[in-house]
Amino acid sequence: MNKSFDLLSLGEVLLRLSPPSNERLVRGETLQKQVGGAELNVVSGVSLLGLRTGIISKLPANDLGTYAKNRIRFCGVSDDYLVYDSSPDARLGIYYYENGAYPRKPGVVYDRRHSSINTISADDFDDSLFSSTRCFHTSGITLALGSQCRETAIEMIRRFKEAGALISFDVNFRGNLWTGDEARECILQILPYVDIFFCSEETARLTFLKTGDAKDIMKSFTEEFPISIVASTQRIVHSPKVHTFGSIIYDARKDKFYEEEPYHNIDVVDRIGSGDAYVSGVLYGLLSDNENCQRALEIGNATSAVKNTIPGDLPSSDLKEIENVIKGHKAVGPQLEMDR
Repeated sequence: MNKSFDLLSLGEVLLRLSPPSNERLVRGETLQKQVGGAELNVVSGVSLLGLRTGIISKLPANDLGTYAKNRIRFCGVSDDYLVYDSSPDARLGIYYYENGAYPRKPGVVYDRRHSSINTISADDFDDSLFSSTRCFHTSGITLALGSQCRETAIEMIRRFKEAGALISFDVNFRGNLWTGDEARECILQILPYVDIFFCSEETARLTFLKTGDAKDIMKSFTEEFPISIVASTQRIVHSPKVHTFGSIIYDARKDKFYEEEPYHNIDVVDRIGSGDAYVSGVLYGLLSDNENCQRALEIGNATSAVKNTIPGDLPSSDLKEIENVIKGHKAVGPQLEMDR
């Protein structure tokens, strides 16, 4: 059966305000505004790579909501499933991001309580939503926003699953939104529905209290739940501006792990959204190439590595650029300094 979308995602759309360059929030006078949000970052990346995506969210019915909607459309993401909040208290969640430089770490200040997403309900949408996509994705950030958002996300996961969609879930743990115990109790409820599971080794240890090496941990999730694919990122932060990034994917159906040489010493311009870019690359690979895990791993690693070099939350890489990055990553010997 043909579906209207390859991927739909539920999540909050945020306004990001950042001081330019390495200026600080406590003293700078200028803030640059951008749009982001974990799930929006994912569907934007998949759209840029070539699949049909949409975002499910709730925006204030004011100029900031219009600004966010325009940015969503600019990324090629459908706004068919945006709903609008016309109440006097309608608001777009905000976060402030400050770049770091060794030894000062990057920092985030959230101002997202009582934003419009917190009143979203499955009843805001026609039942046809749940049969319109091949894959549905959300993250632990959405579950952590509040009880209404959590209930809506869990209800949508169940209804998309019943309609035959693959369910993709990224733990994306944020300690300033909820505790590890809260996250574990909630996420364990939805793991029986999840097909594609994103969880870093660090998060698995801290949130799910897992022990053993990375591969043991990944395999354990598939032994406890009917999860088909587990992807785990491996990031080494040498300094705020130098990272090494790679990942492991485990396919439980084949009992096989997939790896490659990581991207060493990435020149980090802005790390925000790089984990979401990884998710977008992996999902694109799985949805476009018959769940080819090796290709999904290579696209995910490349998409994340490149996103680290781009300011703002949202990715900007098309498939041609990512294929060239992968080709360069695998090459041996001298390479051209410039694409021209």
